[in-house]
Amino acid sequence: MRANVIHKSGGEFKVPPHLGDYARTVQDFSWEAIAAELGRGPGEAFNLGWLAVERWVSAGRGGQPALRCLGRDGRMRVLSYAELAEQSRRFAHVLRSLGVGRGDRVFLLLGRTPELFAAALGALREGAVVSPLFSAFGPDPLRTRLALGDARVLVTTEALFRRRAAGVVADVASLRHVIVVRDADRSEAPPGTLDYAALMARADPAHEAVPTAPEDPALLHFTSGTTGRPKGALHVHGAALMHYMTGKYALDLHAEDVFWCTADPGWVTGTSYGILAPLLHGVVSVVDDADFDAERWYRILGEQRVTVWYTAPTAIRLLMKAGTEAARRRPRPDLRFIASVGEPLNPEAVWWGLETLGLPIHDNWWQTETGGIVIGNCLSQDVKPGSMGRPMPGLRTAIVRRDGGRVAAVAEPDVEGELAIEAGWPSMFRAYLHEDERYRKCFADGWYLSGDLARRDRDGYYWFVGRADDVIKSSGHLIGPFEVESVLMEDPAVAEAGVIGVPDATVGETVKAFVSLKTGVAWSEELRERLLAHARRRLGAAIAPKQIAVLESLPRTRSGKIMRRLLRARELGLPEGDTSMLEAGA
Repeated sequence: MRANVIHKSGGEFKVPPHLGDYARTVQDFSWEAIAAELGRGPGEAFNLGWLAVERWVSAGRGGQPALRCLGRDGRMRVLSYAELAEQSRRFAHVLRSLGVGRGDRVFLLLGRTPELFAAALGALREGAVVSPLFSAFGPDPLRTRLALGDARVLVTTEALFRRRAAGVVADVASLRHVIVVRDADRSEAPPGTLDYAALMARADPAHEAVPTAPEDPALLHFTSGTTGRPKGALHVHGAALMHYMTGKYALDLHAEDVFWCTADPGWVTGTSYGILAPLLHGVVSVVDDADFDAERWYRILGEQRVTVWYTAPTAIRLLMKAGTEAARRRPRPDLRFIASVGEPLNPEAVWWGLETLGLPIHDNWWQTETGGIVIGNCLSQDVKPGSMGRPMPGLRTAIVRRDGGRVAAVAEPDVEGELAIEAGWPSMFRAYLHEDERYRKCFADGWYLSGDLARRDRDGYYWFVGRADDVIKSSGHLIGPFEVESVLMEDPAVAEAGVIGVPDATVGETVKAFVSLKTGVAWSEELRERLLAHARRRLGAAIAPKQIAVLESLPRTRSGKIMRRLLRARELGLPEGDTSMLEAGA
């Protein structure tokens, strides 16, 4: 049997890890020291857009590459910090010339392109609130978010405007301007829109940033719409402290790193760690505009000499499904650290990373509402496969139990309860837009209540159990789907697994699993029996699934999370819900 712990890899790195002594770092930590590293003292202006790029220009590092933007056609465009700063200044001036300023909402419906970075950073410089949108959204989710967010400006491409937004913009009363990045073969922007290139050409390249304060609003992220309309989580400029701190300790970013975050910019990970954290650390970011392709990804890791890679369990499972041959053909001599986020990382994926890529994959946990990584497996610490890791410095977390309107922290290890964070960290969301009561219900007795069930072991590592509404109750047992899914994925035939509770008159619910298989594997009665037997052996008869069905693929949100609600609806013969279930993301 495999050991429970993968010890630190001990590779020959250019620099020692930032988080060498976990206990000492936590003890000595202060947010004031983090602010000082960003060059900010008490009472000074705190503009997230300025800190991300202009700070490096002022420090004499403007010539260093900031972005390597890889197009779908294979061409690469490199932007230095000075060039990115100029582009962001120009876009800030564009907004001011349109009468857009402090507090106005600027929505971005763009792919992973230089224009995305210029618009996001420019809007932040001007004191506007940036709200990224997932480029695959259809008209209905776009209309919902633009209206809920009181959009003043929409920046998009001509192709996305024509396919998705053209029939929506007239329905959004607050929307005043649509700025379009034109297709290369068109001479003018669509009627009723403004030409991005023409506006930028006339803009002031020396435009000054607005002196925002840490508590001024900066980012608006829409979180899951699976249980109703999406929620607009509002974050502030002071979140830069969290982006920087977690980039340092959770992702171990150093100035010489080449960093690649594969998250779509429409989700919070694509903003916090695809745009802001790497720029705050002055590293080179690889930005790939193409869709997932295993060969392409392995080629990018090698050719771009990526050192730190931040991706998602869905992508890792797709790489696992593609087999090991592509990984063997493409060496990655510079890769030293891999991290994952988006949903819990199954232990088998951690082992696969070690065996196939030569490095364990470090899971971490956070939410749209937290704005940044809260719990993680850091480079210099042991990795316990299946664990979320330990809390980041500067954050206090706990397992709590609710009792009416009060909560109490659980001191004993290995007790399941709700994961909570002591309120007040820099990137904590400050509101659900237009939903004050809903926001207040997220807090009790000084804790933010995450809605995720977890346990903490004797070493202080946290283990995900499930969302409170996903937990299966069978014969008095509380069964977390993730634990069962992880065991099923230990079988070499299984690519993905999703587990639900099926109503049962005797025990309340029984466990049913759905699996998809790796390429070239055929479903059979023998395989079904093997999976059931393995689960019973590893989990015990009370927790193991009683039924297993095979699907070609499992239903997922746009951001890659398994939609167990759709599996339940399928099993019970219920309507599979409205399209909001396909919009969810974090």
